[in-house]
Amino acid sequence: MMRPCDAPVWLPRPPLPPLTGPDGATGPLQAQLLALRGVAAAEDARLFLLGRLKDLPDPDLLPDMAVAVARLQQALATGETIAVHGDYDVDGISGTALLCEGLRQLGGRVEYHIPLRLRDGYGLCGEALRQAAARGVRLVVSVDCGTSALAEAQLSAELGMDLIVTDHHQPPEKLPEVLACINPWRTDSAYPFQPLAGVGVAFMLLLALQRQLRLAGQLPQPAPDARLLLDLVALGTIADLVPLTGVNRLLVRVGLELLQQQPRAGLAELLRLAGVDRVSAGVVGFKLAPRLNAAGRLADAAAAVELLLNRQPAEVAPLAQQLDGCNRQRQQIEAETFAQAIARVEAELPASSRSIVLADSRWHAGVIGIVASRLVERYHRPVVLIALANDLAAGEGEGKGSARSIRGFHLYQALQGCHQHLLGYGGHAAAAGLRLQPQRLAAFAEAFEQQACAALQPQDLQPRRLFDLEVQLDELHEDSWRQITALAPFGMGNPEPLFLCRDLRICQLRTLSGGRHARFVLQQGGYSLPAIAFDVAERLTELNRPVDVLCQLQINRWRERETLQLLVRDFRPAGSTLQTGQTPAALDGDFFLDRV
Repeated sequence: MMRPCDAPVWLPRPPLPPLTGPDGATGPLQAQLLALRGVAAAEDARLFLLGRLKDLPDPDLLPDMAVAVARLQQALATGETIAVHGDYDVDGISGTALLCEGLRQLGGRVEYHIPLRLRDGYGLCGEALRQAAARGVRLVVSVDCGTSALAEAQLSAELGMDLIVTDHHQPPEKLPEVLACINPWRTDSAYPFQPLAGVGVAFMLLLALQRQLRLAGQLPQPAPDARLLLDLVALGTIADLVPLTGVNRLLVRVGLELLQQQPRAGLAELLRLAGVDRVSAGVVGFKLAPRLNAAGRLADAAAAVELLLNRQPAEVAPLAQQLDGCNRQRQQIEAETFAQAIARVEAELPASSRSIVLADSRWHAGVIGIVASRLVERYHRPVVLIALANDLAAGEGEGKGSARSIRGFHLYQALQGCHQHLLGYGGHAAAAGLRLQPQRLAAFAEAFEQQACAALQPQDLQPRRLFDLEVQLDELHEDSWRQITALAPFGMGNPEPLFLCRDLRICQLRTLSGGRHARFVLQQGGYSLPAIAFDVAERLTELNRPVDVLCQLQINRWRERETLQLLVRDFRPAGSTLQTGQTPAALDGDFFLDRV
């Protein structure tokens, strides 16, 4: 039967050519880290370290942008209602709030709709389109969905509505017949950066519209500042786990500054509830995003949109409490589902399986994506979990699934190879969603396993932990920290630097949280640094001898005092670590787990 995967192999991150760092780096460590991230030319280093919004590519390079802007310009001029149709995750929520706020600042009459996950599922909702048409709406703008909505596009046309799609999901071979489909992944797109988040695509539409209104002398005065919406762009971009490189890096860096300096009322209250006073990409991913996501997972994501749009502290406080409560409920449901899934995996699936496909009527569709991510971490295999409503046990209706993957297995392409068993699917390389009839479950599981066997070799099922550089402990100091922090924000595509240090002595060991965590001092020669390691209760005895460690250099802030410390991500007995020359021929960037 299947068991948890082995401990990860430590491997140096493969360098991207050329192998020399850029002239624009502020120090040798930073130059090496930039080179490992493919930043080699001086201009590339300037954009990476100091790029500003003026460096953004022209949004008109996105396909169908001109026709979309013209139609929105017409709607603003005539006072026509614009309906924004979003999605229930943070990307869709933040993109919906961005378009609502941005279009209203331009004088637009705007309403919005967020589908209910359990009732409507992902994507454009036909019933919502019918209701909008009945209210007299003639223009709909989608956010983070619509590229695959062939039937809904036809319905919109039949209802006499123009549909502008803004999306970032992989386009199918046949695009929907809509007024405009703005998607950087379209094969005819001239935009130089593809991996925008959905909220990023929506922001580009707003930028292009504002510019056209300015040229036409139609921009309201005082002119709205689109930069003040970048906090919303940062939320969705970080939460959707798109690479924090290129355009995304520029948008997120400015957005995080705005979140720190001028948080809107609802986000300020969420930060207070989370006990956070310093904003970073990690805070957005691990503190804000789960609370915003919780509404869409368990209830109605419209509460999260209202929290983002409402500027009145007294009115957002109960909304923030509601989202915080939903998140605690989500954590409980997730823990129960995770335990049930582990029991089934280790009782039902052979060790030879290269994928995990499970369905259960006990599972909540709102949490199976997070649980799938945790199963990927535990077993290092692509995972599909399917929530079956109670009536589906009789073979009626459809199951809703979430899939998560490992390096080397492209989920969207795999689902394309299983399409005959599915009612619908969509997503990316690392994450996807699907719908199927329960009687097709066995056939789908077999087909998905065949896809996994064809794409994955046994060595692909061994987890790998990539580190940036091997260093001596005394190379990690305050100047090193300054060089490292200039590379932030960290995330997908730009991981926080991870270092290998060998043969370190441990002293002053003490445990925290009832033995769950440990704090100690690491020594090498005459140099030492304080360190902390989390979730090491079962490995404390290993800390009684010299160790090799993978660590990150951080600042520990306590009672207004700042000190350097190492965050130990993994450790091994000294001398048991690989030689640094053992570099894999080619590795993709690590896939990040859903934020919990």
